[in-house]
Order: sequence, then structure tokens, then C-alpha cells
Amino acid sequence: MDISRRIEAAMAAAIEGAQAGGPARLAHALNYAVVPGGARIRPTICLSVAMACGDDRPALADAAATALELIHCASLVHDDLPAFDNADFRRGKPTVHLAYSEPLAVLTGDSLIIAAFEALAQAVPEDRPADALRALALTRVLARHTGMPNGICAGQGWESESSVDLRAYHRSKTGALFMAATQMGAVAAGQEPEPWEELGARIGEAFQVADDLRDALYDAETLGKPVGQDAALARPSAVQELGVQGAIKRLRDILAGAIASIPSCQGEAQLAAMVQLYAQRMTPVAPVRA
Repeated sequence: MDISRRIEAAMAAAIEGAQAGGPARLAHALNYAVVPGGARIRPTICLSVAMACGDDRPALADAAATALELIHCASLVHDDLPAFDNADFRRGKPTVHLAYSEPLAVLTGDSLIIAAFEALAQAVPEDRPADALRALALTRVLARHTGMPNGICAGQGWESESSVDLRAYHRSKTGALFMAATQMGAVAAGQEPEPWEELGARIGEAFQVADDLRDALYDAETLGKPVGQDAALARPSAVQELGVQGAIKRLRDILAGAIASIPSCQGEAQLAAMVQLYAQRMTPVAPVRA
């Protein structure tokens, strides 16, 4: 089974389990929040690292990738709320709070977070109790990169500060789940997480710079979500700090460093090719929006 099919099968199972027997509208909202799934970049990176490290526990790697994506989807539901970005659409369709109401959107995000950690808790088969140590390590990594002081909650919190260090802001808001992706992929395959942090941090920083560029240059129809949000909400961005050409240069420099940071492993060449592919996809070719 290829990576995409592994991710979608595991996601479907997790959502089905979270829906079973619950309130119908909230159950529908859970599925609405995760389907269609966008690029599934974070779980793809997670499974790619696991495979590069041997993937000796594929079920555990699938659970790690699923938990990571559920956290990401939860963050999108919460970010879109009127209290934050007040977005009208996401991935080309109305946001959860518009489709189901604000209370159900809050509960949807909360439920997805719980489902993420439940996926890890259920990933240990009865005949492999030793795998519980890996599941515990995965839980620790995911929790660290989700909450305070350096996870995505902290990243959102930086937007309420009067003075922001752009790199620290990007590292928490976007980089945290990419660091979780590379580290969780390694842990799921029995490797130590620390050597994989830099790769995730660099990919995350590159993704945020690319997102800043897309927000400044592209139109809403192209992205499937509102544009111009950084300027409208006075949020820090690489384009604001460096200008368009400076931001593009930083993006390329970061991605070159990401390839160089890949730890030695049996799938090192394949990971390098994956990062190079993302580099090509992330770098803007030409402005779409005047």
C-alpha cells in the first residue's frame, strides 16, 4: 500500500471510531473537518521518515501519522473561528463554524485532538507490549509540539504579543508539527527523535515562508482559502520583513539546509528527493494576484 492510501485508510478508521454512537451533527462535522484532506504533507513526511528508518512497526507509524494529521485538522478548525482568523472557507468549502455553528466547531476541534491521542493509545497490539514504550514516546513528542511553551498553541499565542520574533513565531506556529512529523516517524521505527528535529524545523520554516508568499501573491480561488490575511490582521510575515524576493531567497536557503540536515539512514536518498520535490512545489513561480 502506498503512503497516500495508508494515510487515508488510517484516518478513515480513526474518524469512524470517534463518530461511533455520538451526536449526529458533531459526528458529521468531524468527517467534514478532515475530508477532503488537502496535501496531507505532515503525515506523508512522518511515514516517509518511518520508511527511511526501516518501518518495522507499520501500524504504529500509521497511528503516528494519523494522530499528527488529526491535530493539524483540529488546529485549522480552531484557527478559522471568528476569535482568530474569522475565515469563511477552507480547502474550497465553508469553514466548520459556518457549516455547523461556532459551538460545534469548537467541539469538533476538541474532539479531533482527543482522537489523535486515542489513535496512539490504541496502536499497541496485545502481543507486543514493548511497543507501548514507543507509543508513549510518540505521545510525548506530539504533546510537546502541540501545546505550550513551543507547540502550535504557543504559535497562535505569539499573535497576541506586542513584539514578535519572526523565527520563534514560525517555529511554533508552523514548524512545530513538522518537527513532530520527522521525530514521530523516527520514533515509530525505533529511532531516537533528537537527530530528526532539525530536518522538521527547516521544512516547517520553509513551509511558513512559502505560505507567507502565497498569502501575499495568490488569489483565494487558487488557494481555496482567504488571502491577504497577514496584512489584514497585522501578523508578522517573511514578506513583510524581507519583501517578496528576499522571502523567496530565504525559502531556497532553508530548503537547501533541510536536505543537508537529513540524518544518515537507509532511505536518505529518497528523503532528499522528497524534500527537493516539496521545494519545487512550494516556490512561487509567478504572482496570481495583482
